[in-house]
Amino acid sequence: MKIRNLTLADANEFVITHHRHNKKVQGHKFSIGIVEDGFLVGVAIIGRPVSRHMDDGVTAEITRLCVLDDSPKNSCSFLYRAAWRAWSAMGGERIITYTLESESGSSLKGAGAKVVAISPAWKEGTGWTTRSNREWQPVHSESKIRWEISR
Repeated sequence: MKIRNLTLADANEFVITHHRHNKKVQGHKFSIGIVEDGFLVGVAIIGRPVSRHMDDGVTAEITRLCVLDDSPKNSCSFLYRAAWRAWSAMGGERIITYTLESESGSSLKGAGAKVVAISPAWKEGTGWTTRSNREWQPVHSESKIRWEISR
């Protein structure tokens, strides 16, 4: 497996086509992909933290991670670690991401991430989703687990 830099458009196209429950993102700091035998098999999109309280200049958030069902074993962990190495090389001190409560997080554990918080589920029409530029999705009705890799 090899890591490759991606444009946001290319990473979003992959997410739109292959992600189970999330849509494309609006912006990023950088995006990376895994190439295996000349084919893109997974992507990670890394941006500013969605929570303005976490946006301290040294924290990045993996806002999307998506791999093909038949991607090589440990592809997700490989992408999480590559994202952390890239962010750390740019002076970043921590990288965060969220999983649904129903997801095991085994790839994050394999990448060395630790659970640091749990965000409760939201009801439609409450919280940040009331902003006109945000669209409520069914995934918002499930609690989220925040994971962190840091120095």
